[in-house]
Amino acid sequence: MAFNPTPRQLKAVKAGIFVLALLPFLRMAWLTANDVPVEPVEFLTHGSGDWALYLLCATLAVTPLRRLTGWNWVVRLRRMIGLFTFFYAFMHFLTFLWFDHNFDVAAVWKDVLKRPFITVGFACFVLLVPLAATSTNAMIKRLGRNWAQLHKLIYLIAPLAILHYWWMKAGKHNFEQPIVWGSIVAVLLLLRVWWSASSPRPAVDKRTTAASVRS
Repeated sequence: MAFNPTPRQLKAVKAGIFVLALLPFLRMAWLTANDVPVEPVEFLTHGSGDWALYLLCATLAVTPLRRLTGWNWVVRLRRMIGLFTFFYAFMHFLTFLWFDHNFDVAAVWKDVLKRPFITVGFACFVLLVPLAATSTNAMIKRLGRNWAQLHKLIYLIAPLAILHYWWMKAGKHNFEQPIVWGSIVAVLLLLRVWWSASSPRPAVDKRTTAASVRS
């Protein structure tokens, strides 16, 4: 039996997810401010990038969870999770821009062009920007059907994020985590392909088709 929360319960669920999604940032900020990490820059870079990937997977998992459980209400959590994905991706980029390059845009651009894993990571961030910018109710209404088409960019962002993660870990010959998260993304995307391929296609009116051919 599908679970349908009351408005108050749904509000509590949203509040809980908000706090849980914010906790990694608060932890990173506290540890960095108190000089706990050995390498603050590396700690912030890896931590923010990891959480951007985790929340990206959580965003992709909303539709499969809805379809497999019948919990249609989980769709109402997707926007918040997606915005937290962008938040951590922005933090990841800001760490790279600020601590690695001291806001030297020319040096950043040189790195983007020179190092493939940074090129892919930068592409992911750039593609996330329009998704975050169009996540308001006003933008959804203004874009109409185009909004859904635009937000399909997540299906490109996800494999690019895994590639970025893979190349980053490859330098240390650590492939275990990229394989795990790559497999998760692959399953989440393949489920969509399966559902799309197995869904019944609308019947074609033969008379309409014939008329189209004659015209």
